[in-house]
Amino acid sequence: MSRVQVNDPRRPLCGPRKMATRLKPTGAGWLVPAVLSTTAGAVDVIGFLALGGLFTAHITGNVVILAAHYVVGGFSEVGPLLSVPVFVAVLGAVTLGSGAIEKVGYSSRRPLLVLQAALLAVCLGVGVGFGPFADPDRPMAVLVGMLGVAAMATQNALVKLALPGAPSTAVMTTNTTQLTVDLATLASGLGEPNDLVMARRRASVTFPCVVGFVAGCAAGAVLEVHFGLWALVLPVALAGIAVPLERRLTANTHLVS
Repeated sequence: MSRVQVNDPRRPLCGPRKMATRLKPTGAGWLVPAVLSTTAGAVDVIGFLALGGLFTAHITGNVVILAAHYVVGGFSEVGPLLSVPVFVAVLGAVTLGSGAIEKVGYSSRRPLLVLQAALLAVCLGVGVGFGPFADPDRPMAVLVGMLGVAAMATQNALVKLALPGAPSTAVMTTNTTQLTVDLATLASGLGEPNDLVMARRRASVTFPCVVGFVAGCAAGAVLEVHFGLWALVLPVALAGIAVPLERRLTANTHLVS
């Protein structure tokens, strides 16, 4: 007679135990997304200040800039023009690469974190080596901007593909909306018990992301004003820190329902 061990990791989770696994907070459950959000905030504001108003994380911001320039007849900035196709191309390439890694039985999470850190490191090296850039349309300035865009595209792909259920780490509009809805739900106390538990769980992960992004923006702005593109040391360091933190994430823990 064979018996299935209770702690057998191959045994599917079910019933109350599954709910406990999905809802129980873990340190890395909020920490890794928060670090990535801080990274995105710093990269975004540094690129905006040092590269003529280029958004490296909020790509939709570049679409707005392009539309405005088109209407007023000032369609001349190369960075915002290239950012959207570069973002899409890198996102597609990273998705294919991630799928290939997963297909052979390995997790793509750590390789994507390493790739992001490497792209930011190259961005820093090229930026401090050839900057500062009085003209954001200079080829090296555009290259620095596109390296930042590629790093943020990698981060966006990472969150979608390798951190299932995690909130966005680069677009805070959605996070702010969800956080406000969840906090209002918790304050009112209305709803099913499970819904209130999930709202509390989401808020516990989303709130650090929002705070981290704002903190990254503030720190990045201060550093860029005083040190120029050397400020990219901050997001490079944060991206490097995120790599070892990845080990604390468990494969069967969903951050958010």
